[in-house]
Amino acid sequence: MLKHSRRQGRNINQRKILLVEDDPDLSELIALQLQDIMCESTRISNGREALDRASTEEFDMLILDIMLPEVDGLEICRTVRGQNSQIPILMLTAKSSELDRVLGLELGADDYMTKPFSTLELVARVKALLRRARFSEEPARAQKIITFNDLSVDTENRRAFIRGNEVELTPKEFDLLHHFIIHPGRVFSRMQLLDKVWGYSYEGYHHTVNSHINRLRTKIEKDPHNPEFILTRWGVGYEFATLE
Repeated sequence: MLKHSRRQGRNINQRKILLVEDDPDLSELIALQLQDIMCESTRISNGREALDRASTEEFDMLILDIMLPEVDGLEICRTVRGQNSQIPILMLTAKSSELDRVLGLELGADDYMTKPFSTLELVARVKALLRRARFSEEPARAQKIITFNDLSVDTENRRAFIRGNEVELTPKEFDLLHHFIIHPGRVFSRMQLLDKVWGYSYEGYHHTVNSHINRLRTKIEKDPHNPEFILTRWGVGYEFATLE
């Protein structure tokens, strides 16, 4: 099963990334850029081979193209996320339609970039995702628990519980929940959430926020269509309910 690497036998600061991209020039360019931030890339161009490698090796992150031979990136994302809720997944695609963007995010991707893109921006996204994921690998620290009704969030150890049962959240889903629960009663627009949680606020990425909120609601709300925690303020944005 694909899981976070413990990085045995190599530099403890080096991160191992599965890079799945069938354009050899782009794949090589990305790999070279990742070397500069101490990331070792395993480059795969075939979707089925990528699934096989993901099942037998350990990686710290997955960079995944959608259009691939044999098995597409959406299926790989779905399968990997089913095995590991924590590993960061960044999706790349030549497609720019909102449907493709939402599908990838609904299947569990943490971030999404449409070609052509700046390699500097890609590296910034990778660094942000790895930085957030690293917190979940650190030893348990002193707990700071925020509780609201049936929901408890351990902000130090990055864990969430509903009615005493732990909820499996992706790194980005936890970041979003954490941001909401430490700002109860405050309404955030999609652009503000992109800026605060994702670290960028570009037009056209609003569905990134919508998709993650929808997935988060399915995990923490009794009725996602009638939420008690993450509330929609029509025409404005989203708000976490006021803590009692």
